[in-house]
Amino acid sequence: MFSDINLARSIVGIIGNVIAFGLYSAPIPTMVKIWKMKSVSEFKPDPYLATVLNCMMWAFYGLPFVQPDNILVITNNGIGLVMELVYVIIFFIFATSPVRKKITIAMVIEVIIMAVVVFCTLYFLHTTKQRSMVVGILCIIFNVIMYVSPLTAMRLVIKTKSVKCMPFFLSLANFMNGAIWLVYACLKFDLYILIPNVLGCLSGTIQLILYAIYYKTTNWKDDDEDKENSNMNAENELSQA
Repeated sequence: MFSDINLARSIVGIIGNVIAFGLYSAPIPTMVKIWKMKSVSEFKPDPYLATVLNCMMWAFYGLPFVQPDNILVITNNGIGLVMELVYVIIFFIFATSPVRKKITIAMVIEVIIMAVVVFCTLYFLHTTKQRSMVVGILCIIFNVIMYVSPLTAMRLVIKTKSVKCMPFFLSLANFMNGAIWLVYACLKFDLYILIPNVLGCLSGTIQLILYAIYYKTTNWKDDDEDKENSNMNAENELSQA
């Protein structure tokens, strides 16, 4: 029975890693756009900086001397950490001097925070129960802070009665990611993984409900007109060639 639960938990965790990879990959089109423009334009580095700290904290939480038997939490957040650091580096390369300064300060602060957490956890706390409790609470706090961003998008959807600012597949991935890690937390009860993913699942559910409500009131004609204009421009360029 115990081995069956571990097997099920491993399968769920692997699925969770795949879904999370999809979420981590979501900014790639933005990064490609920044690379082509050689400028960060109006894009902000804040979400990527926040995710770096969040991934570092969760990767530390999954280590055997903090919370045993959570290797898939480490792989999930380890991959996320590498990808988010790549995004931050791209931002840094093409950002203006003030933005570079902001990124540098933020990264230094995050490294200091992480170093303090690691030192205090290992030096002052001597059991995995104590360590997982303290680090787990910190992880929950950082996760809750990260969920503030979708709330802004949801408020805008309600205000404009348009879902253009809230991509469907990103909302679906958020829901699936929260749901799968919720199941993972329940198979071998882990309160600190459970709480943020209940919130994530709830956030994703609300986003999907809003999408269903406001999809019909969204003005998609602007997108069609933009496509038509771009096609006409392309045809004109070809005819002139």
